[in-house]
Amino acid sequence: KQPVDVVFFRHLVSDDGSVRHTGDNLVGGAGQGGDDESVLVDLQRVPVHIDQIVFTVNSFTGQTFQEVQNAFCRLVDETNGQELARYTLDGGGQYTAQIMAKVHRADGGWRMTALGSPANGRTFQDLMPSVLPLL
Repeated sequence: KQPVDVVFFRHLVSDDGSVRHTGDNLVGGAGQGGDDESVLVDLQRVPVHIDQIVFTVNSFTGQTFQEVQNAFCRLVDETNGQELARYTLDGGGQYTAQIMAKVHRADGGWRMTALGSPANGRTFQDLMPSVLPLL
């Protein structure tokens, strides 16, 4: 399998408009518990030929999560504000990336699978060998 589209700091909106990244935050500090960056997904707009969306976090600069303080990533259902998954990244070892979760089509709707798999890579291309076995 190969990615159909990728959303990241240099391509903030998917070609079909269903996935949107709010922009890269290089310094952090949105406030206690706040989100520095967001990726918004409108699952109803995702084209029918897309059956999975994988969410990753990676350090483009190569900084490991062991060097990061107060960092986390989470998946939130914006319709009700419910937090579906949360991963703490600070003190996370000598990894530069995490394959956080995926949403996939199932039973006529979407299901979320929490992954939390540490990986190394500065870019999504670097992460593909770690992502492919999880699809």
